[in-house]
Formats: sequence, C-alpha cells, structure tokens
Amino acid sequence: MLKVKTFTTALKVFHTAEELQKLDDEVNRFLAGGGVARVVSVSDAATTDNTGATIGLIRVLAYEAK
Repeated sequence: MLKVKTFTTALKVFHTAEELQKLDDEVNRFLAGGGVARVVSVSDAATTDNTGATIGLIRVLAYEAK
C-alpha cells in the first residue's frame, strides 16, 4: 500500500546547511523506524514569502508500507 509523509523545515539566513541536515536526519529516522518497505519518491519544494525569498522547505516522501 502506498503512503505519503510530509516533512517541513523553516530556512533561516546563515543556518540553511544545518537546517537541511536536520531535515535529512528526521527523514532518515522515519525510514529507519521499520515501517517502510520501499521508497517510491522523494520531492522537495521551496516555500517563499511575499518578496520571493525562500523561507522554508517541504519534503514529500511516497513509500510502500510493510
């Protein structure tokens, strides 16, 4: 059965690399939790403010549950 899980993070100036690493760690913890049989797709989308500056990231994971 296919399932979808969404992860989000805010991006702050001069802390982007650290925040992306935290997002990667969160996704990896979810995958290591044992409920995922196979990853089907991973996609990232940026969120912006009214000036067009990137302020966040949404990561969508499609997977097959065990």
